[in-house]
Amino acid sequence: MSVICESSAEALAQMRTHFGHQAFRPGQEPIVGAVLGGRDVLAVMPTGSGKSLGYQLPAVMLPGTALVVSPLISLMKDQVDELNRRGIPSGALHSLLPAEARRAVLKAARDGALRLLYVAPERFASNQFLQLLSELHVSRFVVDEAHCVSEWGHDFRPDYRRLRTAAGRCRTHDGASRPPMAAFTATATPEVRDDIVALLGLEDPQVLVAGFDRPNIHLRVEPVLDEDDKDWRLPALVRGRRALVYAATRKTAEAAATYLEAHGVTAAAYHAGLEDQQRTRVQDAFAAGTLPVVCATNAFGMGIDRPDVDAVVHYAIPGSVEAYYQEIGRAGRDGRPATATLLWHYGDVATREFLIDSPRRDKPGRRPAVDPEEARRRKDLEHRKLERMIEYAQTDGCLRATILRYFGDAAAYEPCDACGSCRPNAIDAYERELLRKILAGIARGGERYGRARIVAMLRGDTDDLPAALTRLTTTGLLKHQPSETLHGWLDAAIAAGLVAVSKNHYRTLSLTALGGDFMRGRGTLPEIRRPGCSWAGFAPPRDTLMA
Repeated sequence: MSVICESSAEALAQMRTHFGHQAFRPGQEPIVGAVLGGRDVLAVMPTGSGKSLGYQLPAVMLPGTALVVSPLISLMKDQVDELNRRGIPSGALHSLLPAEARRAVLKAARDGALRLLYVAPERFASNQFLQLLSELHVSRFVVDEAHCVSEWGHDFRPDYRRLRTAAGRCRTHDGASRPPMAAFTATATPEVRDDIVALLGLEDPQVLVAGFDRPNIHLRVEPVLDEDDKDWRLPALVRGRRALVYAATRKTAEAAATYLEAHGVTAAAYHAGLEDQQRTRVQDAFAAGTLPVVCATNAFGMGIDRPDVDAVVHYAIPGSVEAYYQEIGRAGRDGRPATATLLWHYGDVATREFLIDSPRRDKPGRRPAVDPEEARRRKDLEHRKLERMIEYAQTDGCLRATILRYFGDAAAYEPCDACGSCRPNAIDAYERELLRKILAGIARGGERYGRARIVAMLRGDTDDLPAALTRLTTTGLLKHQPSETLHGWLDAAIAAGLVAVSKNHYRTLSLTALGGDFMRGRGTLPEIRRPGCSWAGFAPPRDTLMA
């Protein structure tokens, strides 16, 4: 394709042909147009909003090769594999690539056979690679995760500081001066945006901020008493869902996975201390859908593009609002409702402070040597960012508005009616469906049985049940849920007026008119107390288990 067509109609046609999308997502079209237009661009889009299309589609339409700087090998590999699967020739250069494969990528790049070439930022320290830059016809110099260039960003990487000089060594297909640059990030406050523009040397850039709101993610902060309280709550937050659990340390990531496994939830740990093969197995299993829950440090997730993650749980407070926003943004990428829960305990702050202050952060081989004054300044900055995260965890105000204001999003408003502060007793989409299934079980059973038999039927524990309950469409429907959980939801449904209990000896359950309407998807669900919102626990009183 040697002809550049900047029209929206042509971009849409090319997107449908090469990527199979029938329409642009919100915010994508103006970014694609800006990158095609030839100006330097800074694009800020929420995690999961499809920002990679902002440079991948122009790379297909422009002559030459788009050079994409990306910080994670897993992210590069996933994107290159997907692009090649779509017939868009692409390659990647990184430290884990075998020598023969690396030579093949270099040859393809020199021959102009690649539409996109992904490289790690560390690659720009190589004189051999810098020499290659002058031999390529670069259509666009793309910097992904551009917040890494700024010390105000949550993942500062000194290697990103080489990119301004490196871009100046590149040439377009007609031998002109450096190609237009396009920087992309999902987590940039106004200060970070200014830093990106200055440090990358963006010239009169078009700054496009698509907004930070992810309205399909229900936000919750749940104060906990201690580690036992966290463990007690965790299974209910992830059971039956595809979920990520973020922990502060490798030890707690492994402990959380072990606890979930012991309580009937298939889970695995992921962190940088595992062998490469084990990390790959966990990542591939989660990406394939065979592993529903991963308990991880922040080393996991950036390279994962599963669209159906419907729960993200923070087992401990993250180090910054930026890190939190990026991690919860891995939920609900398919646009369906998802939930992000922070289990908040002030004792976790000490762990975060230790991680900030630990001299291990500056060991040779992990980061370039930093003079003591610079190290102190960075630590002070990280402590201030942690303080802002603590303010979020402790706020009585709207959680969504708090995050949006932090990023300078003018769309912030409250109450949002979709967070734990604005609606403290609201249940999320998964819980609503769970409750509907319980009500359906009561209805299918003819409203003639007590709670013990209804729970046993829903779990598929049919040994002691009447024959009529063993062959319903709802029999075994909730076999993955513990009895205590189902009893807790029945208590909540009774308290909310969805279910009535007979006054006779049998204590049979029946649906109220309100419960029947909710089961059928009609009417408005009243505020309902979620089981697990307090230390009271799931288990109902013993005398209610006898019916």
